[in-house]
Amino acid sequence: MTTDARTLLPIAERAVSIASEIIRTKAPGVITAKGDRDMATEVDYAVEHAVREFLSRETPEIGFLGEEEGVSSMGDGLMWALDPVDGTANFLHGIPLCGVSLGLVDKNMPTLGVIDLPFLNLRYSAAEGAGAVANGSDIRISDARELQTAIVAIGDYAVGEDAHERNRLRLVLTQELAARVQRIRMFGSAAIDLAWVADGKIDANIMLSNNPWDTAAGVIIAREAGATVVDLDGSPHSMTAHATIAASPKLVADLVELITEAHTATGLNRS
Repeated sequence: MTTDARTLLPIAERAVSIASEIIRTKAPGVITAKGDRDMATEVDYAVEHAVREFLSRETPEIGFLGEEEGVSSMGDGLMWALDPVDGTANFLHGIPLCGVSLGLVDKNMPTLGVIDLPFLNLRYSAAEGAGAVANGSDIRISDARELQTAIVAIGDYAVGEDAHERNRLRLVLTQELAARVQRIRMFGSAAIDLAWVADGKIDANIMLSNNPWDTAAGVIIAREAGATVVDLDGSPHSMTAHATIAASPKLVADLVELITEAHTATGLNRS
């Protein structure tokens, strides 16, 4: 199935408005453990149910993947990817760095994204070929040219199975970044990391993971704002990439080299 993502943007915006209202007005409620230090709240499930129901009515021909309940339907090459509350730990602790992230994936590549941060009154959106906006105004990435003047966000450290082993690379990478960049930030939300690269609030983002519900919306928003988004080895990012690196084009090569050095220092396999 081929479609112009721009035609679906109003539907995505309405879906995200439904989600944002739930996040803004409901308490976290009962917490469901998903694994070691990983959890979902009642709000996570309420948002996913509401958005899934809305999109099944509005776009029954498009598949749906939600973080909490997985795939409910398969479309003909198109699939919505939803993180109902990106930054659940932040949300649970009353930290306003959280929101809803809805992307449209077309044959493994994101083509549309809407991210709403209800406690910050910020909404980011983009469709392939249409640019990226924040609260209706066009946005562009920063013009950072070197790491020593860059603010770089990194994804959360790993939890769950093999967390200690997986965090070896993250810790070495943090050390390498600390020695070279202006500042490191960890916001605890993949959606915020990518949206703020797009908005020029930060200069780069490194996530050593790539779940479609986490990254689909943010990747297309960052790309449409001028960012280069790549995998660990510098190849173009897709939904099957191992990692998600988004930055000003002038920083990407240096970041990939730095990550390669961190891999070498740990002796870990790049995958």
